[in-house]
Amino acid sequence: MKTAQKDKMKKLTGILLVVYLMVLSWIILFKMQFDISLLKNMNFRSVNLIPFADSLIVNGRMDISEIILNIVAFIPFGVYLSMLNVNWGLLKKILPIFSVSLLYEVTQYIFAIGASDITDLMGNTLGGAIGIGIFFVLHHLLGKKTVKVLNVLATIGTIASVLFLALLTIANM
Repeated sequence: MKTAQKDKMKKLTGILLVVYLMVLSWIILFKMQFDISLLKNMNFRSVNLIPFADSLIVNGRMDISEIILNIVAFIPFGVYLSMLNVNWGLLKKILPIFSVSLLYEVTQYIFAIGASDITDLMGNTLGGAIGIGIFFVLHHLLGKKTVKVLNVLATIGTIASVLFLALLTIANM
């Protein structure tokens, strides 16, 4: 791929990553609210440092859907980081994923807008690692076309996700 094309692909990937992180922040920190004043009334602050503990128990049974959602939500992060930094090692890619997840958990605690949970941190980091693995496999299958193919798929997915969230928000007004 020519340098100009690589630069365009990297720029597109960067834009998609920023949109993804904005949507992820809106979902995790702002609980899909447009009115930030509603978060003041939440006043919910807790910390769970025991993996898979009480925060996941619903009606006496473990509710794994939250863990699965956390994993799925962070898969794109691992893919995007891999697209932007193909030559980075695994640890260098996982560290920003872990750090952003930790930032979300700490922010939820500081502003009392949710539970800070080690299970979320683990699930989010696992999701990012799965994304890194997906990119690794696709890179071996598609070679130099990987970033281009993923950018097309990510653009379609981003547009569809933003439209879905907009419709969901409008429907719940």
